Amino acid sequence: MPPKTLFNRDSIIEAAFEIAKESGLTSITTRKVAKRLGSSVAPIYVNFETLNDLIEAVVAKVMTVSKEIVERQTAPRAFDRIGTASLEFLRTYPILFRELTMQPNPYMASYETLENVLLKAMAEDERMSDLHRDDHKKLLFKMRAFQIGLSVMISTDQMPTWLDEEETMKMLLETGDELLTGTRIKKVGGKA
Repeated sequence: MPPKTLFNRDSIIEAAFEIAKESGLTSITTRKVAKRLGSSVAPIYVNFETLNDLIEAVVAKVMTVSKEIVERQTAPRAFDRIGTASLEFLRTYPILFRELTMQPNPYMASYETLENVLLKAMAEDERMSDLHRDDHKKLLFKMRAFQIGLSVMISTDQMPTWLDEEETMKMLLETGDELLTGTRIKKVGGKA
C-alpha cells in the first residue's frame, strides 16, 4: 500500500492561492481546496480552524507576493517602484486586483495602514527628503488615484490602442514626476 500523502499548511495555502488567482478570494471553499489537493477536507481543518483563517493566510501570501513584486522593480526611486509594481501585480493577478481594489472587501488593511507603509518608502526617496510628511501624504494620494484609475482602465480593457505597455509605464513615471514637481512648486510659492 502506498504511503498517505500529507498536506502541510503551505501546500494548502498554495492550493487556495491558485483558486484565488483563477476566480477570487470569495470563491475559496474547503471543498475546492480539498479537490485541488486531491484530498478530503480533513487536512484543511487540521491546519486551519476555520475557512476564514485559511483565507486570511492566502491574503497574507498575496501581500508577500506584492512586496516581492515591489522589490524586483528596477526603477531607481521608491516612489516609481511602487507605481510600476502595482501595474505588474495587475497584469499578473487581474482577478485578485479587481477583487482587492475595485470591490469593498474585508481582506485589505485600512487605507491608513497601507498609507503608512508607502509613506515610509517615500521618506527614503532622496527626491522627497525636502518635503514634509503631509506633502508626502497628499502626493501619495494623488499618485494612487492616478495609478488606480490607470489600473482600472487596463483591467477593464478601456486603454487606447495607441498606448502600449511600455508607454503606459512611461506615462505612470512621468505623472509621478509631474506631481512631485507640482508639489515642490506649491511648497516654494510658485518656484520649482
